[in-house]
Amino acid sequence: MNQQIAEKNQAAECDFVVYGTEVVPTFCEEIKDISGENVLQCYQCGECTAGCPAAFAMEIPPNRIMRMVQLGLEDKVLQSATIWLCAGCETCATRCPRGLSVAKVMDAAREIARNKGIKPGEPKVAVFHEEFLADVARNGRAHELSLIGFYKLKSRNFFNDIPLGIKMFLKGKLALLPERIKGLGEVRRFFRKSKKQR
Repeated sequence: MNQQIAEKNQAAECDFVVYGTEVVPTFCEEIKDISGENVLQCYQCGECTAGCPAAFAMEIPPNRIMRMVQLGLEDKVLQSATIWLCAGCETCATRCPRGLSVAKVMDAAREIARNKGIKPGEPKVAVFHEEFLADVARNGRAHELSLIGFYKLKSRNFFNDIPLGIKMFLKGKLALLPERIKGLGEVRRFFRKSKKQR
């Protein structure tokens, strides 16, 4: 039994070796500059992956993404669906014995991928990500009805959630108009400033 587990783990480690992939030595530093996380402190304990609620859907587990960043495997990281599937819940940061936030690293990788025009591994998740940010820029916070509407238009997935949407609307869960917030001008200035920095 232990022999089978050891062989399975060894096979999993072997499939991590990436031949013919360009190594970008500055990638780790770029991630650190954007995220504020020193990825080199990660010693691959796997706590981030063990606690990640989205890990089951990721083709590359979070701890391997961290290792790939350490190794400078920029293309593999930026083209993976994993960086788009991270929910940013920060469970990884809570569990990490080094206090690292894999969520911030994933966010930095998404930003680099967007800036380089790399097509996301999960296109619909990327569309939702873009629409969520646009909705917050417009309203200062997420307005579910407009977020859903714009997402459905851009993802071209118009009708599959209509029965659920009607139920939610009838129960008062979806407001017709966005709620006004204090400091909307500040939020919009923040988004304009961040666009200029790109």
